This record gives sequence, C-alpha cells and structure tokens, in this order.
Amino acid sequence: MPDNSPYESTSLSVRSRIYRILYDDTEGFCSKQALARLCGVSMPTLYQNLNPLMEEGLVRYSGEGVSTGGRKAQGLEIVPDARISVGISVTEHHLRLIAADLRLKELAFRAVPYDFVSSLTQEESASAVLETFLDDFSLDRNRLLGVGITIPGLLSEDRSRILFAPTLGLRGVELGKLTQHIPYPVHVDNDGSASGHAECFVRGGRQNMAYLSLENGIGGAVLMKGRLYEGSRAHSGEFGHLCIEPGGLRCTCGKYGCLEPYCSPRRIAETFGVSLETFFAGVEAHRPEYEQLLYDMLRHLAIGISAIHMVLDCDVVLGGYFSEYLQPYLPVLKQYVLAGNAFEENADFVQLSRLRHNITPLGAALCFIREFVNRV
Repeated sequence: MPDNSPYESTSLSVRSRIYRILYDDTEGFCSKQALARLCGVSMPTLYQNLNPLMEEGLVRYSGEGVSTGGRKAQGLEIVPDARISVGISVTEHHLRLIAADLRLKELAFRAVPYDFVSSLTQEESASAVLETFLDDFSLDRNRLLGVGITIPGLLSEDRSRILFAPTLGLRGVELGKLTQHIPYPVHVDNDGSASGHAECFVRGGRQNMAYLSLENGIGGAVLMKGRLYEGSRAHSGEFGHLCIEPGGLRCTCGKYGCLEPYCSPRRIAETFGVSLETFFAGVEAHRPEYEQLLYDMLRHLAIGISAIHMVLDCDVVLGGYFSEYLQPYLPVLKQYVLAGNAFEENADFVQLSRLRHNITPLGAALCFIREFVNRV
C-alpha cells in the first residue's frame, strides 16, 4: 500500500473515507482497486464498507475504465442528488430560494417578492413560501437535509437574533418567527459569511481569501486556509462599513463615508431609478452620466480593496449580483487598485467570483451539504 495518501492516516471510519475520497474526486475515474489503495484497506474491507453506501443510494457505478488487456475496471462516484439542501437569501424586498445537490449544483431557483419586516408578524409566511417552492419544483422532502437562511446583517453568536441589519432597518430582532414553523432543520447565517464559504468551496476549500459581497448591502467574509475567521464577536468581514471617504455619503448604518453607499447597486437605483441591466447597457452605449457614476464607483471600490489587501495579504474576491456585470471593467478596477498600492506589481489578487449567479442562497444551502458529507 502507498504511504502518502492523505486519507490513510485519517481517524475517519473506512465508510467515511470511501465517501470523502469519491466526493473529492470530481473529475477523475476511481476504480475499486484505486479506492482501496487510497483508503489503505484490503479489498474485502473495502467491499464490506462500500456495499452499504451503494445500497443506501449514496454511491454508484460510473462506467468502465480503459482496458489494459483484461476485464475493464468499473468506476465509482457519489450520487449527487441522493440528498438536497435548500438555501434562502433574505433581502429587502425578496426571498431568493435555491435547491442544490451535494455538489452545490443548482436544481431549482425562485425569487419571491417578500416584505421581511412585515413578515415578522406573520408567523407562517416564510414557511408557506418554502413549501410552495418545494411543491412547484417537485423536490423530494425525504431527501431534504435542511434549510439554510442568510440575513444581511450582524447576528448573535447563537444565530437566534438580528443584532443590526441596516438594509432591513432592523436592530435587536428575534428570528424565531421566521424559523419556528419550518418543519426541517434550519441554520441561519450572515449572507457574506455564507457566500464566502460557497466561493471557497468551489475553489477547493483551502484558500486564504477575502470575499467581498457587492449587493444592496455590502458584506463579506475572511477565510484562512478555508476556515472562516469570525473575529472576537463574530463580526468580521463587514467590509461595507469601512470608511473610505470621511464625511462622505450617508450609509444605512447611520455613519458617513462607508464603502457601501459608494459601491452598492442601491446607489445606481437611487441616482437613476434604473435596473443594473439598464444601467450597464447605458454604460456600453457611452451615456456620460452612467459612465461617470460607474467609474466613481470603481475608484471607491479600489480604495476598499486596497485596504483589505494591505491588511490581509490575500486574494480579494468580488461576488454578489453587482459583480456579475464587472468582467469588462476588471482591468480598469485593477489599475485603480494598483494606483493606491506601493508594493504590488500587478493586481491579480483582485478576482471575480467563480459562482457568478445566486451565490448567497447557494452559500446558505452549503451548510447542510458540508455537514452531511462530514458525517457519512
């Protein structure tokens, strides 16, 4: 047996090792013989632990390998939709619901108009939206691991209370009425933290990374070797409230000059009353007032990115629905970043999210996926 497999010396059970190896093997062909070598076990032990996984529908054959003169080896893989998870992203005016399989692949999505503040007095409203979503997309409740919910604001350490959510206009609000009528396991998280976890997941899970979420509320997450750095009071990653222009525009938090009022899509809506799609179409058509606003937003965004990078010395990844439009303007943004950085020769550390759409509800769903994979 080889002695350099990362799975051989682990304290995981053989069953768990089998599943984790197949889960991590997203592209290759894994035969039973290779699986036994990676696990560091004999073939009889492998079969003893593999067969229950196949009987439970968690693992299946994936085809045959290339023949080397004898019988072709059969490959193995996890069954991605053996379990599903639902993520719900709470915003000012909508719930964004997504169902994902074990590889975080989107199975269904819906955005529902929703007044979150009013809903706190309607005990079953969020539960009703969820049940309709499950019914309309014929999602199997027996395979549902749980429901993750993200909130754009600071949460108490036990995730039972909103401490402060500026874009929702809430402070010190209990979340029980949102969750108590949902008849499935529920986990509530900050939207930036959940999105950062999702981005780290699709990048392999071991990065040092600052994730910056560019939505109406700007937040984010700091990940060190794939682990979330929460800070002393679980408040890390609130990048939207970095002061980048002292005495500048008023923020939803009540202070002046924060990154959020300068770089949030809300600024576009409040200035021109148009959607992001319309705004960027106008930029492409060289409407001067649209171009002027965009480049002002990019300049201020560069100030925030430079500060984050200077402190953390890691990649700064831009996500959220505003980032979906930034690819053509990334070179300009990098130029602005370099103009404020005395130490770097390039700004390749500024990157766009690999999850270009619906990253926040996907991040909400990821909690139960990771929990399941870790306990199989």
